[in-house]
Amino acid sequence: MLTLALALPGSAWALSAAFDVPEQSALTGIPEFARQAGLQIIAPADPLKRVRTPRIKGAMDVHVALARLIANTGLEVAGAQGGVITLRAVAPRAPPPRPPMDSALPVSSAVRQVSATEVDPLVVLGGGQARQVQYVRGADMSIMTPGSSPLRLIAKLPSVNFETSDAFGANEWSVRVSVRNFVQGRLGFTLDDVPLGDMTYGNHNGLHISRAISGENLASVELSQGVGSLEAASSSNLGGTLKFLSRDPSLEPGVSLVAAAGSDSTYRGVLRLESGELATGTRGYATYAYNTTNKWQGVGRQYSQQVNLKAVQPVASGSLTGFINLSRRRESDPQDLSLNMVHRLGLGWDNLSGNWALAVRIAEIAANRGEANGGTDVTPHNPEVGTVYPGAITSADDAYYDSTTARDDVLTGLTLRMPLGNRVDLKSTVYEHWDKGQGLWWTPYVASPNYGVAGATTDNAPISIRSTEYDIRRRGVLASATGHFGDHVTSAGLWLEDNDFVQTRRFYGLNLAGPQRSYTDFQTGAFRTDWAYHFITRTQQFYIQDLWTVNDDLTLTAGFKSLSVSNQAITRTGPNLDGRIVAADHFLPRVGVRYQPGSSDEFFANYGRGMRAFSASNTSGPFATTQAAFDAIKPNLRPEISDSFELGWRHSSADVTLLTAVYDTRFRNRLFSTPVGQGILGNPSILANVGSVTAYGLETAVSWRFAPDWTAFASYAFNHAVYDDDVFDGDGVRIGKTKGKLAVDAPVHLAKVHLDYAHEGFFAHLGVSYLSKRYFSYENDQSVPSQLLTELAAGYRFSGSGLRDGLEAQVNVSNLFDVRYISTIGSNDYPIRGDAQTLLAGPPRQMFVTLRKAF
Repeated sequence: MLTLALALPGSAWALSAAFDVPEQSALTGIPEFARQAGLQIIAPADPLKRVRTPRIKGAMDVHVALARLIANTGLEVAGAQGGVITLRAVAPRAPPPRPPMDSALPVSSAVRQVSATEVDPLVVLGGGQARQVQYVRGADMSIMTPGSSPLRLIAKLPSVNFETSDAFGANEWSVRVSVRNFVQGRLGFTLDDVPLGDMTYGNHNGLHISRAISGENLASVELSQGVGSLEAASSSNLGGTLKFLSRDPSLEPGVSLVAAAGSDSTYRGVLRLESGELATGTRGYATYAYNTTNKWQGVGRQYSQQVNLKAVQPVASGSLTGFINLSRRRESDPQDLSLNMVHRLGLGWDNLSGNWALAVRIAEIAANRGEANGGTDVTPHNPEVGTVYPGAITSADDAYYDSTTARDDVLTGLTLRMPLGNRVDLKSTVYEHWDKGQGLWWTPYVASPNYGVAGATTDNAPISIRSTEYDIRRRGVLASATGHFGDHVTSAGLWLEDNDFVQTRRFYGLNLAGPQRSYTDFQTGAFRTDWAYHFITRTQQFYIQDLWTVNDDLTLTAGFKSLSVSNQAITRTGPNLDGRIVAADHFLPRVGVRYQPGSSDEFFANYGRGMRAFSASNTSGPFATTQAAFDAIKPNLRPEISDSFELGWRHSSADVTLLTAVYDTRFRNRLFSTPVGQGILGNPSILANVGSVTAYGLETAVSWRFAPDWTAFASYAFNHAVYDDDVFDGDGVRIGKTKGKLAVDAPVHLAKVHLDYAHEGFFAHLGVSYLSKRYFSYENDQSVPSQLLTELAAGYRFSGSGLRDGLEAQVNVSNLFDVRYISTIGSNDYPIRGDAQTLLAGPPRQMFVTLRKAF
């Protein structure tokens, strides 16, 4: 398959657009049409040889325009999903009907496609682009374990490392994704162009994609390696950008249902109602999703509820699209482990949330030993429990009672697309985001206020709940214009965002007789507030870029963006922490070249520079310290910068698509922050620019349709990332011998193989992934071993009338061979040397059954 490219953010399939596509070779005419329509088009290469496409000019329906374009090419539309259209050669004899891929077709058809029962390209390897980029269909979500995070879609791609402590990738404390040697906080994320921030656990400027949208409503995801795309609304995309696109409403009314159940009392239900196209041209859908599961280790529940609303309204020759997404998430998080704990207590060790009496005993032993925060916060009141911990427990940090997460979010967006004449397309998006959250920890280091008070029956436990509380109010606007002028496509745009973030540290009392508070509720009635700060972040971004089609074989791209982010801290309660810091770079360039000498081969080269703005919170970034320390580091602190070079080759034939790319990256002004003591205690961090990281690597991938019912996808990546400097403190004393050491959480080798089969109603999927060992200490004296994991899915799509029509059944088995391994590393940051409580165990084998029904 030859992929004919996406050059602009995807617009709604089946809406109008302004076209000016000259008559030319089909090998360049279809990509140009895709750019002007804002779509991604996948087409076979062989039928396009020596074929020319006619001129398409004027404002018209995209359906009509595409039909005119391919009328005499020997191609037809096989289907579409969101902004991704697949073309195929017209068969001499019509095959048996297959479910279409168009989300704008009847819901029953769309749901059957979303079930991934067709063997279509698993990954689109970015043909037509002058940079490293891949696309994955949202339909592939259906082959995964029910309730999976949309992040799992990119796990199969080269240089992507995806780790989680659950089978779904939904637990935000544990989920981590890295690309090349760039961890999650140094990537950019958007949904329908709306920025999601850096998607870290204590996110101060957005929300996780798992909360932003239900996986069933995802159309596609685009991964751009390097510094990502210029137009992406992100202030953290040093090492790549993930652009998620939601599915569009159907043209036909309908109802679809998903019901799933499985290991550890997992239950998931999804209901989607489609309005179809109304007399006004309006179409929309409403989706409700509910998910609940028990943790595979220990005692605790993780559940979420989501509502997704989306509507599309034609407006003159353009469109108006709006969405409202609501999320309520409650999670009991897993216990952080160290290698020492794994050896003493096992990989299945967890918090003591099922045993309050034991948690109280351990807290009182810690107080008797004088270990509770230096013996200053908890006065011993029960000498009878002694000073010896039970079993293999050696400290209170081995066995907390619980740690949990509560998050409520509302994300809204409204996008207007409108042509201006025949050459210019305008697009504008306004959005808002509200978040309320609490990260709770049942701490043995701060007793409830009435502990040891004679006669007290409430708030008298040696344990209290420490809460880190989040209140985010974001609002922003994105605007862009794209002009088509002969051989040039020029675009420019801006992004403005105001973000008000209030972060607070509070403590809540617990009863000795039993914890009266539930983590499913937002806590109220604090007995102590340590601090509260208001962080104001103002972001301004502008970009301009040009795509020049020099001839049928050669395309050049060039552009730059200007980014300025101002962070201000205002003290509300607690130690004074006021100040302002700005990260700005007004020339972040990107240039690229694509050369396609024939229909089968394509060469590309690209250079880009990115900048990451500072975090604005009291738990990360330059404000996560004292006033004196902030004042001292502010004058010399610089934002992180990356320079990325790429060189690659793509090959396409009727059944095989190949990709090979090499890259070289220099990551400068690296910010180094490490807590003193246990990370969960919230001790102040040390922050400074500590030099650079140099990385080079190789990425290769192949998609092969080797038989009519079979498709295979395989990828391999080699990544070598090392620190260029040792780490010194403010007095010039070396505190870390890191020069020449491999970067933490940056595996040298990653390999993935995915095999898909579909015949008549039956379909199956097998996935295997390999990950080499990873270091979790900067001096490379601590590491976790390699892992080899396998997943399996199989199902059947029924046919016929009545209940059989649109019915589908599927079974998933994750971690097929029940491998015991360490998944996430760095949950509490990375130590300079030595062991640390910053590891999370991977889930065991689990099984799930899913039923889908479309009406």
